[in-house]
Amino acid sequence: MSVILQADSVQKSYFTKSVLKDISLEIQDGTILGLLGPNGSGKTTFLKIIAGLLHASSGDIRVCGQPVGLATKSMVSFLPDRNCLYPKMTALDAIQFYQDFFDDFDRNKALELLEFMQLEQKQTIKTMSKGMIEKMNLTLTFARAAKLFVLDEPLGGTDPVAREKIIKTIIKTWTENSAIIISTHLVTDVEHVFTDVAFLRDGAIAVHGDAEQLREAHQKSIYQLYLEIFG
Repeated sequence: MSVILQADSVQKSYFTKSVLKDISLEIQDGTILGLLGPNGSGKTTFLKIIAGLLHASSGDIRVCGQPVGLATKSMVSFLPDRNCLYPKMTALDAIQFYQDFFDDFDRNKALELLEFMQLEQKQTIKTMSKGMIEKMNLTLTFARAAKLFVLDEPLGGTDPVAREKIIKTIIKTWTENSAIIISTHLVTDVEHVFTDVAFLRDGAIAVHGDAEQLREAHQKSIYQLYLEIFG
């Protein structure tokens, strides 16, 4: 096994406000990590640092041994928690946009995922429901040959049918040569796919470990453990 993500004592502050406090985390290939915590716990900030969209105030963070920066852009595929596609784009336009932008983008895989998601190629973003847009963005994210897939609230605002499609896509895309980080509030819907979980509270890791070992040690589901930690 090889290390996909290595974070050592990562901290992030905005002026006097500390958002991340001494985050240390190692993720190996084949891992699907659930990054769990309430609003304001620092999840999105940490994911944006991994994706190279924010800089840590201190500490070291590496993807496949490389410091986060230009070299890691091709290794990390990031799904933000907000839609960034232009409303007038069709699904095919979005695929072409990603193909032009990312050298590792696989058009054929994107078209296969589009069909699996039951999305029309010529439908515009502005006519898609929130769940459809979520599936569209996930299609684009997973059509890249990345080493680390970072998903910020991939199930947010989706109905149960769309959630099921998204979860199946995550399972379908998972390989032993890459890793996936999923930040979500909908723990019960997706906890069965986690190999590992990290609970983030007030910018610090409260609990981190193998998902099955945590269930056995506490005799609780990950969702019940979430309620115990944050309730």
